[in-house]
Amino acid sequence: MRRIWRQWRPAVAGLLALTVLLGLVYTGVVTGIAQAVFPGRANGGLVTVQLPDGTSRTVGAELIGQEFTAPQYLIGRPHGVTNLSPTSAELAQLVEERVAWWHALDPTDTASIPMDLVTGSGSGVDPHVSPAAAEYQVARIAAARGMTPDAVRAVIARFTTGRLLGVMGEPTVNVLLVNLALDGLI
Repeated sequence: MRRIWRQWRPAVAGLLALTVLLGLVYTGVVTGIAQAVFPGRANGGLVTVQLPDGTSRTVGAELIGQEFTAPQYLIGRPHGVTNLSPTSAELAQLVEERVAWWHALDPTDTASIPMDLVTGSGSGVDPHVSPAAAEYQVARIAAARGMTPDAVRAVIARFTTGRLLGVMGEPTVNVLLVNLALDGLI
């Protein structure tokens, strides 16, 4: 028995040491640095608004997608992660169902639905849509709110970010911030 323990002891000790070091110490240090240097972003970019009665309320997170489905709102990407192959019949069926949902939401819109409105993001909680996906929804939002399409486009433009350093990534529109602005909360 002692011989077996002598062989296993370094492995067990190494496992425990690495678990404490990487699972607790490293995680605590990185979290502490993030909280000290980027507190708003480390907490998901919580958005707090001032209400008419003078109180304030947290209404969402700028960095985590919220689900909007009402016609008067900009609607983001579908929530939930799928690990389905792009050639999967199951993914094709999901996309067809989502296309049907969009057509039911706004039967008058016959334009092609941007792909990011019918496919999930890698994280499943992407807070952004493409400018094309936002533009696709302008007429519906304007009609539901009694606004002009140009007024809706102006709100969307306020919350559209370009490429990082002009070359990296794609332009995006933050869904939550657009909807809060449309509601007059920010």
